Amino acid sequence: MINSMKFPFFSFPVFSQKKKRHWWLAILMWIALTAPAQASVILRVAIERDVNQTKVGSSTTAVVKDGTGKTLGQLPGMSAYYAQAVPGGVALDKWRSNLFWIEPTGKGFVYIGDRWYRGRTLVVPTEKGLTAVNWVDLEEYLYSVLGGEMNSRWPQEALKAQAIAARTYAIYKREEQRNNPVFDVGDSPDRWQIYKGVASESPTTYAAVDATASQVLTYQNRVILSVFHACSGGHTENVEDVWGNALPYLRAVPDFDQNVPECSWQRMFSAAEIGSRFPEVGNVKQMVIENLSPFKSVKTLRIIGDKGEKVLKGEQVRTALKLRSTRFTISNAADGRFILQGRGFGHGLGMSQWGAYNLALQKANHLQILGHYYKGVALTPIKAK
Repeated sequence: MINSMKFPFFSFPVFSQKKKRHWWLAILMWIALTAPAQASVILRVAIERDVNQTKVGSSTTAVVKDGTGKTLGQLPGMSAYYAQAVPGGVALDKWRSNLFWIEPTGKGFVYIGDRWYRGRTLVVPTEKGLTAVNWVDLEEYLYSVLGGEMNSRWPQEALKAQAIAARTYAIYKREEQRNNPVFDVGDSPDRWQIYKGVASESPTTYAAVDATASQVLTYQNRVILSVFHACSGGHTENVEDVWGNALPYLRAVPDFDQNVPECSWQRMFSAAEIGSRFPEVGNVKQMVIENLSPFKSVKTLRIIGDKGEKVLKGEQVRTALKLRSTRFTISNAADGRFILQGRGFGHGLGMSQWGAYNLALQKANHLQILGHYYKGVALTPIKAK
């Protein structure tokens, strides 16, 4: 995914010295005043999962409640407290409960781990410790996700396309997790989307999210799996060639990611490095590309050793070897190492972010961008629940 512009003032310790508090409050109030909230769906985002303890707090005085909704007391603003897993529940300051709500007053922000977030915090016990969940308005969640997933200085039409794709993806995952009693999504890009809280918000992300408020992509009246990636290396893929199951809207299309430096890559592996990842094959002798997609991405890779063989298929090829993409060729160096020369960054499905960028520069609007990368879809408003 694309890294966003970072706001350096959020990298300093937040709860360190009293003399800094007024400065921090001024920054937080600026963000609150420049991005008015919109009523929408509430999303439950797991920030810390299955940890023994995590730091929590609020920029303003926060009300602390237990699982019944009873008010236990207050936490002063700009002060940090550790929520800790204890037998039968969670400990927070002087309280013990089966769970805790931390609700900031006014337009305050909550603090979880090492970042500021909008909304409120739920801390619940788990079998492995505790989980801290940020309950946040979907549109406000997207203010942050947009800056985490795409460079906030990019053209507004690219940012609008990303906003709709990100909103759609969040709703899809929320429905997928409907039986999870604790959270809808996490905050990392491996299964979800990059969510850094207020640190990745900016006026351009507010504008793109607000301009597309409540809009999602649907196919035959169902929210789609609107995946996206940094760049494909010239052509996106059909989903069945990567994940195995066909979807009518995730079809291969030409990409517009030419002349993007990060879309070209090279990795070199020694036989020992490959063998350490797959010890069952023994000493690695060969890496053989057996099947390619119609657009030259590796569908099947066979690793041959003196003790056995390992076959990687589809997305396994990229994740097992920690590659940028599956569009690569293999050659051998003079010292016996394997040279992988590749193009693309990500799984190659759905919207290419660099492609969206270049299409926006060519004056395509966000609907044209989305229509290119997601086939046969409709733009549909969602209703708050």
